[in-house]
Amino acid sequence: MTTFQQARSFLLEHRTNYAAAVAGFRWPDPVPFNWALDWFDAELAANAESRDRAALWIVDGATGNEVKPTFAQLSKRSNQVANYLRGKGLKRGDHLLLLLGNVVPLWETMLAAIKLGLVTIPATTLLSPEELSDRLERGEAKAVIAAPDQVAKFKNLGGGDLLRIVVGDAQDGWLAFAETEQQPDSFTPDGPTQADDPMLLYFTSGTTAKPKLVRHSQRSYPVGALSTMFWLGLQPGDVHLNISSPGWAKHAWSCFFAPWNAGATVFVVNQPRFDAKNLLATIGRCGVTTLCAPPTVWRMFIQEKLADYKVSLREVCGAGEPLNPEVIDQVKAAWGTTIRDGYGQTETTAMVGNSPGQPVKIGSMGRPLPGYVIKITDADGHPATEGEITLALGDARPAGLMQGYQGEGGKLSGTGGEAYRSGDVAFADQDGYLTFVGRTDDVFKSSDYRISPFELESVLLEHDLVAEAAVVPSPDPIKLAIPKAYVLLTADAERSRDTALSIFKHLQGRLSPFKRIRKLELVTELPKTISGKIRRVHLRRIEHEHDQADALRGVEFREEDFPELKAAPAKDA
Repeated sequence: MTTFQQARSFLLEHRTNYAAAVAGFRWPDPVPFNWALDWFDAELAANAESRDRAALWIVDGATGNEVKPTFAQLSKRSNQVANYLRGKGLKRGDHLLLLLGNVVPLWETMLAAIKLGLVTIPATTLLSPEELSDRLERGEAKAVIAAPDQVAKFKNLGGGDLLRIVVGDAQDGWLAFAETEQQPDSFTPDGPTQADDPMLLYFTSGTTAKPKLVRHSQRSYPVGALSTMFWLGLQPGDVHLNISSPGWAKHAWSCFFAPWNAGATVFVVNQPRFDAKNLLATIGRCGVTTLCAPPTVWRMFIQEKLADYKVSLREVCGAGEPLNPEVIDQVKAAWGTTIRDGYGQTETTAMVGNSPGQPVKIGSMGRPLPGYVIKITDADGHPATEGEITLALGDARPAGLMQGYQGEGGKLSGTGGEAYRSGDVAFADQDGYLTFVGRTDDVFKSSDYRISPFELESVLLEHDLVAEAAVVPSPDPIKLAIPKAYVLLTADAERSRDTALSIFKHLQGRLSPFKRIRKLELVTELPKTISGKIRRVHLRRIEHEHDQADALRGVEFREEDFPELKAAPAKDA
């Protein structure tokens, strides 16, 4: 038994005993290990207990049609994809941009890339052409596999040497993914995979204009996801639904590594538009046993009569932002299960969580998960009751921590020294439970998406009438928060409806729907520090307290106040 199998078995054995799991768990040794070959193929796809079990179960929410490839089938199909990509010249270390929705080729390609040693750049299909250009350039992508509706975005993107593959019919400059089916279904790697070989490159919002590049290794997410498996409470044979979009780290957490570490079935329901009634009925009909969803979804669920839906759910989890106590209470009253919160970042796997069997404190994210040594520190790195969530490095470095932020020439930063500072602030009580407070910088979440004010402000400043801008979260009953911009106009501009409409149109054509600014407040002054920095904390307070009397208030306009905007959807919507 490998050290990976030993660590997995230990957590499964102690899945409801938090104290024993934390005390006895040790990360597997950083030895040569290829998760797709040495675990998925060698164990899940080879053993009689699991090989014929559905590895993936995708249901079309509109038609009810479904596909259920087994572990053995995905093993062979990913071998074919790996052989095809190798035949097209891709080799270990090359970068592949993956731009697909929840379709089987997404999982086939992820497995194939791991087997080949490629570095996958997962991307959401909501990205604009400008954002894709950035990923191609800074991500140094040599190939892209995309859905048919994404092809048009690449009309003026990428050089002639970019390998383009579409999951659909071949077209000018694009090869058909179906060609992979002509390849042999056995695969031989070109050599061993080292633990520190790069595997994933995520673009994530930060405090600069452009997203940071988070790099994970062949060890960090596959092995690190053992902590996520433990938090979710997954077991072999489970049918696990995680509501998350491809392209985001949470999708890799809970739609790929964690469930397959456990030997569970990844369950997906594709809906053109979110339909709580249909999804709840499908969860019951298909016997879903474990569910993880962002608070936005839970808030929509409780608008339905949950008790009328007969479900087989054993574990229910929430992630992305704190859940209101009333939501947790309603779900427990209807189904007898408590939603367990958890916390992590794109830079890590699950770090903190309310795992099965331990007492849940409503509002708390839980306690540090097995393998994570967490300290709460002040600005100087000293222990504090409320402060930044910090990971000990050195011998205590968790397997699930990223290799670092990748810069020019592949240079890494962000994980040197004795500690990794997360940028998130939490309060620790006397029992070690952590409650999320906020970001040390100004990044905030809308639904389950991280929003960088600086990135949105940069787009605002491209408008001729915008002199300065500050983006802050504005409370929203469904999404928790939506982006709002306080805008100082140029001297010759009027704080009028026409001006606001012009700015909204400008934003609509340049930002993905999930990060578009939904409110504008045209002001005559922005609060600033002595050194001239905008005090977003002041604007956050105004929004949070709905303070209409503050001297800085201006004229507010909402996106929904402009019917004409609906006739001009964003080009990437």
